[in-house]
Amino acid sequence: MTLQIYNTLTRRKQLFEPLEPGTAKIYCCGVTVYNYCHLGHARCYMVWDTVRRYLMWQGYQVRYVQNFTDIDDKILNRAVSEGRSMNDVAEEFTQAYLDDMARLNVMEADEYPRATHTIDGIQRLIQELEQKKVAYAAGGDVYYAVNAFPEYGKLSGRKLADMKVGASGRVDDDPEASLKRDPFDFALWKGAKAGEPYWESPWGKGRPGWHIECSAMVRDRLGDSIDIHMGGGDLTFPHHENEIAQSEAATGQSLATIWMHNGMVNVDGAKMSKSLGNFTTIRQLLDEGGIEPMVLRMFVLQAQYRKPVDFTADAIASAQNGWDTLNEGLTFGFNHGATLAWSDAADANFGDPAAMKIDMGQEAVLTFQTAMNDDFNTPGAIAVLFDLAKDLRKVGNILTHGGQIGTDAMTLRHQWQTLVVLANVLGLRPVIAKDSGIGGLSDAEIDDLIQQRLTAKKAKNYAESDRIRDDLKAQGIMLVDKPGGVTEWHRG
Repeated sequence: MTLQIYNTLTRRKQLFEPLEPGTAKIYCCGVTVYNYCHLGHARCYMVWDTVRRYLMWQGYQVRYVQNFTDIDDKILNRAVSEGRSMNDVAEEFTQAYLDDMARLNVMEADEYPRATHTIDGIQRLIQELEQKKVAYAAGGDVYYAVNAFPEYGKLSGRKLADMKVGASGRVDDDPEASLKRDPFDFALWKGAKAGEPYWESPWGKGRPGWHIECSAMVRDRLGDSIDIHMGGGDLTFPHHENEIAQSEAATGQSLATIWMHNGMVNVDGAKMSKSLGNFTTIRQLLDEGGIEPMVLRMFVLQAQYRKPVDFTADAIASAQNGWDTLNEGLTFGFNHGATLAWSDAADANFGDPAAMKIDMGQEAVLTFQTAMNDDFNTPGAIAVLFDLAKDLRKVGNILTHGGQIGTDAMTLRHQWQTLVVLANVLGLRPVIAKDSGIGGLSDAEIDDLIQQRLTAKKAKNYAESDRIRDDLKAQGIMLVDKPGGVTEWHRG
C-alpha cells in the first residue's frame, strides 16, 4: 500500500506524490516565542516529528523547515512589562522551545528561519503583491485585498460573502478599519508605533504582519511550491488561508500540494485556556506533574492525529501502563543480550536503531507500514509494537527467574531489533532506569565483582559476599547462583 495522506485542501485522503521523486519539502508553522510551550504545542510538534521520521524511514530525502515568529504584539507586550528588549524575550523562549522539544525526542528542524531575519524577503513579496494589484498601501500600512483573490476561502471552506454577512458590523471594532478598503483585508506591513522596534521600508518605518512572514520564509527556504504544509488546526483560518492568498497571488502556483492539520487538545473535556485554570506547559507536566516524556508521547500517538484528544488522569494512566509494557520490550536487549550471548552486546553502538538492519518483509514491519501508510495511523502502528514488546517481556521474565526459554537467542535478537527500529520511527526511545547499571558497569567489571564475591564466599567472608551482591543489585545487576559454584547474572 502506498502512502495516503488526508489533505485539508481537498478534504480527502490522497496519494503522496512529491513534486520531485524521492524528496519531501515540508514547512511547519512554528511558535511565537513569548512564553513556554504548552500541551497543545507538545501534541503538534510530536505529531509532525512522527510524520517526518516515517518519511525519512521510507527513504525520502526530507527537507523540514520550521519558523520562529520573533516579532509580535505578545512578544512586545512581555518585553515592555518586564523591562526587557524584544530580542531578549524572543531568545529566551526560542531556547526554551528547543529544550522542551529535545526532552520529547522531537528532532530539530533542518532550518529554523526567523521573521526578523527574513525582512528583505518579506518586503520583496509585499512589493510583488502591490505590483499585481492585490495589495495596497494606506497610512504607513500595507493591506492584502481579499476581493482580488477569487479563491480566497478554499482551504477553510469559508466563503467571503458569507463571512461578511455573518460579521454584522463587528469588524467596525477593528482600529485599522478606516485604512482598509474592505473590512476583511489584512495587514502585510504595519506602520511603526512609538517605542516599538521597526525596519525601514518603501512604506516607511514598520514591521511585518504575521501571515506574510510564513509566505516569505517558505519561498526563501523551500521555493514557490512545497509538498506538505503543516500546523495546528487553529491555523487553518485565517493564517493558512492568508498564506495561500499571498503566495499564490504572487507566484501563480500552488503553495503546497498537501495541507495537514492536527486536532486540538482538551483538558478534562474543556478547551485548554488560562481563564479556565487548565492551561499547562510542557515543563509543568514533566517537572511538576511527574509525567515522563515518553508517556506524553504515547498519549499523543495513541490518538488519530486529526481528531481532538482529551487530557485526563485516566488517559495519562493508560498511556503510562502502555509505555511500561513497551519500555520493557525496548530494554530487553540491554537487560538480557549478554545472558543470551549476543555477539554485539558489548559493541559501542549496541541498541542504536541506526546500526540495526531488520527484515523489511516480515509481518510486523508490513503491518506497521500498512497502518502508517493510511494517513499516519499511529494507534495501529503502536499495536504492532505492543505485540512485539509483550512477547519479549514474557521471555524476559523467564530469564530473570532463571527459567528455560523456548525461543532461540538469534530470533529474540531479531524481534528486539525490529521493535527498537519501529519504535524509533514513532520517536519512542527506550528509557533505562538510572539505577539499572545499564551503561554503567561493563560486562568485564561485573564479572570481576562476581569473582571477588566467589573468593569471599570461599574464605567464608559472607558479609563481603553479601555486600557485593547487594551493591550489584542496587545497580540493576541480578545474580543467579547455580549448582557447582556457577553464578550467572543479568541486568534487571
